[in-house]
Amino acid sequence: MASDSAAKSPARKPLMPVDEAAARILAGAEPVGEDWIAIDEAAGRVLAADLVARRTQPPFDASAMDGYAVRAADVAAGAHLRRTGEAAAGRRFAGEVGPGEAVRIFTGAPVPAGADAVLIQENTRVLGEDAIEATEGVKPGANIRRAGLDFRAGETVLAMGTRLDFRTLSLAAAANHATVPVRRRPKVAVLSTGDELVPPGAEPGPDQIVASNHLGIAALVAANGGSVLPLGIAGDTVADIAGRIAQAVEGDADVIVTLGGASVGDHDLVAAALAREGVALDFWKIAMRPGKPVMFGRLGGTRVLGLPGNPVSSMVCGLVLLAPLVRALAGIAPVAPLVETGILGAPVRQNDVRRDYMRARIATGAGGTPVITPIPVQDSSMISAIAAAGALLIREPHEAAADAGAPCRFIRL
Repeated sequence: MASDSAAKSPARKPLMPVDEAAARILAGAEPVGEDWIAIDEAAGRVLAADLVARRTQPPFDASAMDGYAVRAADVAAGAHLRRTGEAAAGRRFAGEVGPGEAVRIFTGAPVPAGADAVLIQENTRVLGEDAIEATEGVKPGANIRRAGLDFRAGETVLAMGTRLDFRTLSLAAAANHATVPVRRRPKVAVLSTGDELVPPGAEPGPDQIVASNHLGIAALVAANGGSVLPLGIAGDTVADIAGRIAQAVEGDADVIVTLGGASVGDHDLVAAALAREGVALDFWKIAMRPGKPVMFGRLGGTRVLGLPGNPVSSMVCGLVLLAPLVRALAGIAPVAPLVETGILGAPVRQNDVRRDYMRARIATGAGGTPVITPIPVQDSSMISAIAAAGALLIREPHEAAADAGAPCRFIRL
C-alpha cells in the first residue's frame, strides 16, 4: 500500500511531444523582409516575387545546327545549291534565301529570310567555293529553334518562393534580370554558454573542453537560408548571458539560439538570464531523445530557442526544431525535414516515453530499399558518431521492439 506522502505527491507533468513543440516554435513564422540584390550574388536566395521575362528567348528563329539555311522545297538527295553568304551567332545574313540558294549558317545564328529549314553540314558535299550538293532531303522547320521556344517577354519564368540555384539563376539571367527581389536571410544569433568552454585553437585548461556546437549550428542555419550573428561564449553568470542576449536584440536578430545551460542544475542559468531580459517562456523540456531540456520563448518579435549543451543533442534538435524555423522565415519550402521509409539493418529495443532520433548508418538494400542500422553507442556527447551517421532513425514513444528487416522511418543527413 502506498504511503500517505506518496499518495499526496503531485503527478509528474508529462513531457511535451516533439510535434507540439515544433508547432509552437513555427506558429506565426512568416518570411522576413525582402532585398533587391545583384543576380551574381543571388545563389541560394529565395525569390520574394514572381520573375517575369523581360525579353523573348530565342528572340528570333535560330539555327540549331551548323549547316546551310535553305528552302526545303529545293532540297533533295543530289540537289545542287548555290551558296550566297554566311550567318553566324551575333552576325546575321542581311539578304534573303531565294530558289536554289543556300546560306552557310552556324548554331545560334538567325535564320535568314526566305529559308524554312537548315540542312546540316553532315548531309552536304562542298562542290566549290560557291556551290554545295545535298546528300539527303530536309523537311520544313528542320533544325530551327523558333522564336520564343524557351520563353516569351511578359511570361512568368520563376515563381515567388523559388530558391535560386545553378539552373534557376541561369534562367533569371537569360530573362534579362540584372537584379532580383529575394527574401532577406533571417538573422540567427548563436550563443554558447559555460565556463568549461574555450574557442577552437585555444589551449583548454585542465577542466575545460573546446566549444564546437556553435559551428555546427551556424552551418545548419546557413544551409537552411539564414545568416548567423555570433555572440561568442558566455561565462556561467546571469549577467554575462543576459548581456549577450541584449546584444542579439540590438543586432535585430530574428532568432536567438542558446547552447547549454538549459537544464536544471545550479550552473544552468540560461532560463534566469532570459527572464531577466523579458523573455516569455513558452515551454521547457520535451519528449525527445537526445534533447529533452529544450526551451522556447519569445522576446517581442524575436524567437528564443534554448538547446542542450551536449553536441549531438544540439545538432539533432537543430535539425528537427531550428532548421524548419529558419526555412519558414526564409520562405523556403518544404519546411520540415523529409521523413523517409526503409528497413532496419539491426534489431532495436522497445522505446520509452520520448521520441528517439538514433544516429544510424544508411545502406542500399534489395530493390534500392534504404537499410538503416543504428550506431551501437548512442551517447549524446559523441560528435564522431553523428559525423559518421548518414541518417537519424526515428523511434516513436513506446514503439515496440523490432527485428532487422522490419519497416522503419528515418531522416537522411
